[in-house]
Amino acid sequence: MRIAIPKETVSSEPRVAGTPDTVKRLKALGADVVVEPGAGLASGMLDADFVAAGATISADAVRDADVVLKVRRPTAAEAAGYRRGALVLATMDPYGNEAALGELARTGIATFAMELMPRITRAQVMDILSSQANLAGYRAVIDASSEFGRAMPMMMTAAGTVPAARVFVMGAGVAGLQAIATARRLGAVVTATDVRPAAKEQVESLGAKFVAVMDDEFRQAETAAGYAKPMSAEYQAKQAALVAEHIAKQDIVITTALIPGRPAPRLVTAAMVASMKAGSVIMDLAVERGGNVEGASAGEVVTTANGVTIIGHLNVPGRLAATSSSLYAKNLYAFLEIMIDKASKALSVPWDDELVKATLLTRDGAVVHPSFKDAVPPPAPAPAAPVVETPAEVEAAPAEPAGAKRKAAPKKTTTS
Repeated sequence: MRIAIPKETVSSEPRVAGTPDTVKRLKALGADVVVEPGAGLASGMLDADFVAAGATISADAVRDADVVLKVRRPTAAEAAGYRRGALVLATMDPYGNEAALGELARTGIATFAMELMPRITRAQVMDILSSQANLAGYRAVIDASSEFGRAMPMMMTAAGTVPAARVFVMGAGVAGLQAIATARRLGAVVTATDVRPAAKEQVESLGAKFVAVMDDEFRQAETAAGYAKPMSAEYQAKQAALVAEHIAKQDIVITTALIPGRPAPRLVTAAMVASMKAGSVIMDLAVERGGNVEGASAGEVVTTANGVTIIGHLNVPGRLAATSSSLYAKNLYAFLEIMIDKASKALSVPWDDELVKATLLTRDGAVVHPSFKDAVPPPAPAPAAPVVETPAEVEAAPAEPAGAKRKAAPKKTTTS
């Protein structure tokens, strides 16, 4: 059983899908682990660290590998170098990328989207969304505070009192709750909002004040899986009015709202940004999905005409590459462990397992996940070869009698 950990090909991705710690665990399961040179360098892990843990370093790490562990979805060109039938575990980003899934399927690999892992007790240790969002929420506060030109906590000095910064967190999922906790630890006065009723108690348990229009629609605004439901236009208008009044008084705003398979909802309008005072900071954690903030620019930090800074960093978990790689690699290991037979120390994928079925995207040359298989375009048909008469066909054509006259073609008529 050969497991490969390649270097990520996206230049903006510093994370790696394996660590010396998970290499040791994989070796204990009977695997031969091969790491591509420099795979962990951007995360502070040297090739020598992997070798000390029992891995082999090879530029051909993925060749003949039974399992490939990655952070990002491989391109079709990458997958073409994988063994047909290999298992690939990664963040596949399937929504809106159905054509790419079709290309991967045609390479014959079996791909698993780690972000589709069910949020059930058994799968908590495999939940990459939670592990990475937790770090994103922490880093969001750190990045916002570094752009904020004032102190975060209240300070009483001989020269006067420094007021505490006011931080407003929009979206109280994993990232939002960690942002609340981090801002509170830094001494800020924190408020938060979310459309899920359960979030109110969670927000208040962290010492923040909850801000929302709490009507009947609000009380039913959560799916069975724990995600936020899209809200009606009427509710959005009422919530926007409340938020607009509240946001004008804030020093830092952090937005975290995402709905799986949909563009990020617009939470902060240009008018709201214009109402904030100069020196305020907004951190948009949803910028990769279109953004929660009007005026946010993916991958950039911009300052508006009224002096508000809007941060649109991409891959925020990657800004803590060492920690995020460590947690992500443990998520992958926990999932892969259920696919390895402990007695024979060989791959034995339980294809009927609920976790396997929920995350499996492609297998045996086809897209098999029910949410995507009908959306994948069929492969383009090969161009038809031109029909060329062979010498034998020419010789077989009957010859016209000598002196025979050809019939004139019928004249074409035109109408005006």
